[in-house]
Amino acid sequence: MDDRSRYLRRLVIDSLEGGGRGHIGSSLSLVEILRVLYDDVLRVRPGEPDWPDRDRCILSKGHGCLTWYAVLADKGFFPAGELLNQCRPGAMLGGHPERAHIPGVEASTGSLGHGLSIGIGMALAVRMQKRPSRVFVITGDGELDEGSVWEGALHAGKHRLDNLMVLVDYNKLQSYGRVADVVDLEPLADKWRAFGWAVREVDGHDVAALRAVLSEQPFEPGRPSVLICHTVKGKGFDFAEFNPDWHHKAKVTAADVAAMREALERAQ
Repeated sequence: MDDRSRYLRRLVIDSLEGGGRGHIGSSLSLVEILRVLYDDVLRVRPGEPDWPDRDRCILSKGHGCLTWYAVLADKGFFPAGELLNQCRPGAMLGGHPERAHIPGVEASTGSLGHGLSIGIGMALAVRMQKRPSRVFVITGDGELDEGSVWEGALHAGKHRLDNLMVLVDYNKLQSYGRVADVVDLEPLADKWRAFGWAVREVDGHDVAALRAVLSEQPFEPGRPSVLICHTVKGKGFDFAEFNPDWHHKAKVTAADVAAMREALERAQ
């Protein structure tokens, strides 16, 4: 783990300390995915968040928003000081992202299974408008239990939306257990292929590998793309990794914050 990945995780800790709660594990598996998207891939203007030709990014797994908030603040969409007010009464940043309140947020999400359908609508719209914009939708693996995701996948394949990419945060855990035990998704790549998508897989914490695969878009002309990112829930905090108890904390204590800061310094 390099200095930038540690820095973004420190911002997540700051948010947790300020708000006293949050989806921790679900956010930490996203750090490198969102980092590479915003550092190297997305065409956006933080000072003009509604620029018509921008790329759109939808965090369909809205509960993983702590990392998205950290990245948006780092890029200048809003002041970094807002992170310390996360989940406080009247604050801009809530437990799920809201389009009406947060610059850079394209859709209010958190009711799982809706982000892909929203993204498909955006991809169709910008294609009809002949804009160069691309649409990126980040889903969780537990979220793929939702039938609406697969209805959307069929629709995107039918319309050959090669300006659309889904990134699956495949950390193998959902809220209360292993994905394989709740509803097994395998063979996941073959499912997407059967729905007409071009598929790639990557280590979702390998920054260089993410940069390389995301530089090739679309994966195949005339097909929507899906990137299955193999990740670790709670990545960076050894006691939280692969631990469903760290999916969400309704109360983050001073001891929890201290332990997270110490663990981050040990992380590789």
